[in-house]
Amino acid sequence: MMDNAAGGAKVLAQQGFMPQAPQSKAVPHAWRWSDLRAEALHMGETVHNTERRVVRLGNPGTAPRVATTNTLFAGVQIVMPGELARAHRHTQAALRFVIESKGGYTVVDGDRVPMLPGDLILTPNMTWHDHANTTDAPMIWLDGLDAPMIGLLEAEFYEEYPDAVQPVSEASDVGLKKYGGRGLLPRWERHNRAHSPLMHYPWDEARATLLKLADDADASPTDGVLLEYTNPLTGGSVMPTLACHVQLLRPGERTQAHRHTSSVIYHVVEGSGYSIVGGQRLDWGEKDVVCVPIWAAHEHVNDSNEPAMLFSFTDAPVFKALDLYREQDAPNEA
Repeated sequence: MMDNAAGGAKVLAQQGFMPQAPQSKAVPHAWRWSDLRAEALHMGETVHNTERRVVRLGNPGTAPRVATTNTLFAGVQIVMPGELARAHRHTQAALRFVIESKGGYTVVDGDRVPMLPGDLILTPNMTWHDHANTTDAPMIWLDGLDAPMIGLLEAEFYEEYPDAVQPVSEASDVGLKKYGGRGLLPRWERHNRAHSPLMHYPWDEARATLLKLADDADASPTDGVLLEYTNPLTGGSVMPTLACHVQLLRPGERTQAHRHTSSVIYHVVEGSGYSIVGGQRLDWGEKDVVCVPIWAAHEHVNDSNEPAMLFSFTDAPVFKALDLYREQDAPNEA
């Protein structure tokens, strides 16, 4: 009986039912900002009477599914001067990393938060959110969602707000005022949601911290000076399905290659360099986007004389919650 069972398992493994390691359909890929911006501006000028315009970053290996990795989605959204994106909510968790803006805003569950270049804005699962551009220039940001994962789970829900916009609290950026203090938290209320109560993470604070640590930190051998945006109440990831990071690669730095059972999408905030992902070299410059599929060995190289800063988001919290997260070093490419 034991021999037959073992033989059956071997046949299943050979048929791909139980592969020895993850085999993602998603492939390493890079998207150039010059192409993305041109397409976004074209949509902004030609596509009218629509709630939202998004340039979708589809992975060549997952088509026809709309996904950037098997479980993550990235897109570039544009809101033209004077426009409003109506309020809605959905079970997909989302983040917005601002690329171009003169000062628009997002309202998240009644809290109006500014959107300036480099700012991270959260719109977690089932939070009402609407966007507005009150300036004379286009507002463009990187969308990050767990939509492909929620689709695989068949757990999608979507709801329109009764009005175009939701009521706004008298004070703006309330979450940042309450929870943005270093180690200081308000104790007169309780936050009973799994996501961070902080919806706005300003870029100037993240960038300043990276630069302060650049010269003194031992740093991560696989990621350089790596910081995580955290839930101030738990110290954990900002949302149950998505973790967000920002990192600095010092001039001439090359990281140790590694791989993990989570996928990552990178956005280049500043600088230039390249990554080797699954044996493929992907050059990147400012505002480009790069994806790393699950279990793909990857390393980053800053071959310039200036620091390089990357924002990234990952589905690692899901793998960790299910006790499926695994990470290991890999040999660097020659």
